[in-house]
Amino acid sequence: MKFDKNTVIGFVVLAALFIAYFFYTSKEQSDLMKKKAIEDSIENARNPRPIIDTLATRIDSLKLDSLNRTNNEGAFKTAVSDSEHLVYAENDLVKIAFTNKGGQPKWVELKKFRNQDSSLVKLAGTDFDKLNYNINTGLNSSATVADMIFSGIDSVKTPDSTVIQFTLKSKDSASALSIVHRFVLKKNEYMLGFTIQLNGADKLLTQNVMNLTWQYSAVQQESDISFEKQNTQIGYVMDGEFDYHTAVKKSELDFNKPVQWIGIRQRFFNTFLVAKDNFSSGKMEWTMPPDSTKTILRSTANMQIKLSPSMNATIPFDIFYGPDDFHILKKYDMKFEKLINLGQGLYAFVRPVNRFLIMPIFDFMVGFVGSYGLAIALLTIIIRLLISPLTYTSYLSGAKMKVLRPEIAALKAKYGGDQQQIQMEQMKLFREAGVNPLGGCIPALLQIPIFFALYSFFNSTVSLRGQSFLWAKDLSAYDVFINFGVKIPLLGSHLSLFTILAVITSLLISVYSMSMTPDQSNPLLKYMPYVFPVFLLFIFNNLPSALTWYYTVSNLITLAIQYVIQTYIIDHDKILAGIQETRKKPKAKSKWQERFEQMQEQQKKVKQAQQKGKK
Repeated sequence: MKFDKNTVIGFVVLAALFIAYFFYTSKEQSDLMKKKAIEDSIENARNPRPIIDTLATRIDSLKLDSLNRTNNEGAFKTAVSDSEHLVYAENDLVKIAFTNKGGQPKWVELKKFRNQDSSLVKLAGTDFDKLNYNINTGLNSSATVADMIFSGIDSVKTPDSTVIQFTLKSKDSASALSIVHRFVLKKNEYMLGFTIQLNGADKLLTQNVMNLTWQYSAVQQESDISFEKQNTQIGYVMDGEFDYHTAVKKSELDFNKPVQWIGIRQRFFNTFLVAKDNFSSGKMEWTMPPDSTKTILRSTANMQIKLSPSMNATIPFDIFYGPDDFHILKKYDMKFEKLINLGQGLYAFVRPVNRFLIMPIFDFMVGFVGSYGLAIALLTIIIRLLISPLTYTSYLSGAKMKVLRPEIAALKAKYGGDQQQIQMEQMKLFREAGVNPLGGCIPALLQIPIFFALYSFFNSTVSLRGQSFLWAKDLSAYDVFINFGVKIPLLGSHLSLFTILAVITSLLISVYSMSMTPDQSNPLLKYMPYVFPVFLLFIFNNLPSALTWYYTVSNLITLAIQYVIQTYIIDHDKILAGIQETRKKPKAKSKWQERFEQMQEQQKKVKQAQQKGKK
């Protein structure tokens, strides 16, 4: 690749887009997180919580709480005196512990995924996590189901599913009030079926409305908690339309239309609450605690379900606890997969590239070679083959521009400092020779969608998580070659070896290309190709190893292609002969060329008039 002026301009534009994108994204996320922390601090200062530290006070508080709950249980008084028991259900994918306190999941382990300490990934496993709703327990008294002990526990296991049922009956057998929570975990499924049966719903609920509260705490699962927070989103389907919000940009959502499901995507893991008959309305709020808590997000959703007037009611739900896997989420046909960031917001245009090009090729390569690192290398080779016509066009344009350089130099010598006249003559020269001056930069700009597509793909592909390659322990995270022990501005607390290789290979490309290019008089055009690789060090150092490995392989291929094309394919004598033949053919000006030349001519006249006025 030969760096003529226009090629370098394209290179500069490409560099500027990369730098602006990463700078804007990181700065925006950082500012939003700082703003949220300040707002939380102000709120805590306005509404301070008293610190009660004595053991005696805590015991008294627990006794008082227990007494209040007992008094409020009314028809269900025995539901607070029994002890808590756990019961388990599992398949090849998940293991779920259920508690009879509230008759709900206690925690969920994903058997196919492990944390940094080699333990299984656990979801919904904190004291904050719960499903809850209020019931009427007597005249002017109510209680929350999450605090009640379901004394009836039934478990049935078959080859295809496990069914666990919790039953809560009123102490007064004549009233026939009861609540049943039924869970069904099918074979090879992440989706958990959940049904609430209310016998005496007209008495248990006020105005036949269930106010369901879903509390969920997303704990840290990845090594870089800041990056995990930036990639955490709230998704939902309201009135049949999917939408999402990045957690650091908002803190609440109001639902004023029917909602099919709400959920949280924590970079690689999702939890969705599905109302099969839709929530009628609701609100969802969340906070992002300090990094020291190792908690990404805590959310509380208050959702309403309107029931038909009836003595008995059955309310069906589904709860999904599982990975951010496109193929798994797609099969449920509920738009879950749209929450995967294969291209969102301003970069939604790259989603089809990932969906129909990158993903199928990558999945095939993984199945073919077995190694994710080698699959990335093969994916890179295929991508470079697909864009090779653009690459060749870029090199050919550079070769044509080099052939014309002596004539361009003659024009500059002839017209001296009259830049406007030089531009007009250059345009005339390009038209006569049949050369597109933008041929060197357009192919480079057309590669931007591919880079952004891969940036989104490698950030959101859960199959890369925990996959080692060479010295990288996890291709979904950055590799640590040097740990500084302190955080360096713009760089971080480490240095990535894949990033270093990406920088070195980029620098080699620049050195090789500039060695075949005449000296530039413009310092920006002369040194920018060497400066850009240095910027990559700060841009790539905190990105996934998969992306920096891809970029390194791509650079090595570029070096090889450069050498082969420049040495064996491009014939400069043949190009010169072709230009001479083109010059002999009659040329018709395009309307754009005519307007451009007219504009230049007008500017020239204005400039001449100004010069005469000064004299």
